[in-house]
Amino acid sequence: MAVFSAVRAGRAGKHLHGGVITYTVLAVFTLGSLLPLVWTAIAASRDNSRLAETPPPFWFGGNLLSNLSTAWTDANMGKALFNTVFVAGTISVSTVLFATLAGFAFAKLHFRAKNILLVLVIGTMMVPPQLSVVPLFMAIAELEWTNQLQAVILPMMVSAFGVFFMRQYLVNALPTEVIEAARVDGANSLRVIWHVVFPAARPAMAVLGMLTFVMAWNEFFWPIIALTQDNPTVQVALTGLGQGYIPDQSVIMAGALLGTLPLLIAFAIFGRQIVGGIMHGAVKG
Repeated sequence: MAVFSAVRAGRAGKHLHGGVITYTVLAVFTLGSLLPLVWTAIAASRDNSRLAETPPPFWFGGNLLSNLSTAWTDANMGKALFNTVFVAGTISVSTVLFATLAGFAFAKLHFRAKNILLVLVIGTMMVPPQLSVVPLFMAIAELEWTNQLQAVILPMMVSAFGVFFMRQYLVNALPTEVIEAARVDGANSLRVIWHVVFPAARPAMAVLGMLTFVMAWNEFFWPIIALTQDNPTVQVALTGLGQGYIPDQSVIMAGALLGTLPLLIAFAIFGRQIVGGIMHGAVKG
């Protein structure tokens, strides 16, 4: 045992390096992941007649700016992007806040029927969202929220996955002794949450926020029912592109590229924090 401990101690400060096979496999998977995005950009830079030819184009053309301009105008993309940023941002903030509070309650507080309630919360993940469409639409119609953004935001302000995710993280990441010490020092529940729970949960909150933002950004099923082309999100706006007897695939691809760029920019800015949060959670687990 002493020999193994010495070996582990000697390797603790060293960086592990992959071999040729490891880097080859990573390069193949990276190229495979980038291929759909590259093809979207290539198709968006061509015209519709060239895309219909065989073989299809494998390099960029000169129509990218004109196709982007057409997609921006025809799909009302400026308003769609603003609406989607607002909707996805609001849903992300509310989900992170409410899921962290509920996850802390399920992880560290003691109350009657806690396990039963947790099972019920997890059980809602098994219910297909299509089952709730009719009563949900009847509710927003009664409230006169049709074609308004709150009709999309309110049903998604918290998720069962977020509650379960935060609960599983806080079980190990937040020692009960720290909470008890804060209460001994005279901290009330609000101060415990603000000064103890939120700092401990910050890595998981960042990961959940990004996952929720992407999910809300790509949501199509409910927004296409609740909204119209007059007040669209990105996914709703894209359905209005390329309409006609022969859909213009190049303009559709240009619109898809416009709808994807904000997510790529967000990941480029916050990618390190997101990956750090995932790794921190893995170490804690």
